[in-house]
Amino acid sequence: MTLSCLIPAWNEEARIGGVLDAVAGHPLISRVLVIDDGSGDATGDVARARGAEVLRTDGNLGKTRALVQGLRRVGGGQVLLLDADLVGLRPPDLSALARPVLSGQAGASISLRGNAPGLWRAIGLDYISGERVLPHALLAPHLDRIEGLPRFGFEVFVNRLLLDAGDPVAVVRWPGVASPSKASKRGSLMAGLGADARMLADIGRTVGWAEAARQIAGLRRLRAPAGRS
Repeated sequence: MTLSCLIPAWNEEARIGGVLDAVAGHPLISRVLVIDDGSGDATGDVARARGAEVLRTDGNLGKTRALVQGLRRVGGGQVLLLDADLVGLRPPDLSALARPVLSGQAGASISLRGNAPGLWRAIGLDYISGERVLPHALLAPHLDRIEGLPRFGFEVFVNRLLLDAGDPVAVVRWPGVASPSKASKRGSLMAGLGADARMLADIGRTVGWAEAARQIAGLRRLRAPAGRS
């Protein structure tokens, strides 16, 4: 199986290098594509210096539409989706996330980072995690529809596809991996809270909160046994 890694990134020059250091040369990954979503900094230059292929969008499209651009570019096989701002990511983390899918143990896998909200860690699932491995074929028939979703509607739309497919989903704990808060990235608590509020609003517009709750319950039922990274 081929495994293509897609990393949507907007103004992540300070963090994307660490993510790509874990990805570059990984034996399970055949292709690395960074979607530079109209960054105003050197995100694309950092990615190229690490040997990644870079696709730059025409302006800032938002995460969902940026991912669609990448998915249209790679085509086929399995896709590894990674956020560009992860801290502490190591090659074994990627192996742990990919192997349940590549071995046929699960139809998809989702990460559970060490600094995920306490509730998600308690129930053993981060249903909006941006780090996943899944078949390109699951997404390909829906790319036009996905492209019209809100900026942060991608993960919950994919959850719907996973539940419809009904295949086991591996949840892989990444205790040493963290994602910085939006407040730390935006420079103030108020700016971070505003960004979080917009993300939650996008989720609500995409699937509604009743379905979001059903997704959590449904994905927990589909969980396949998976270890830690």
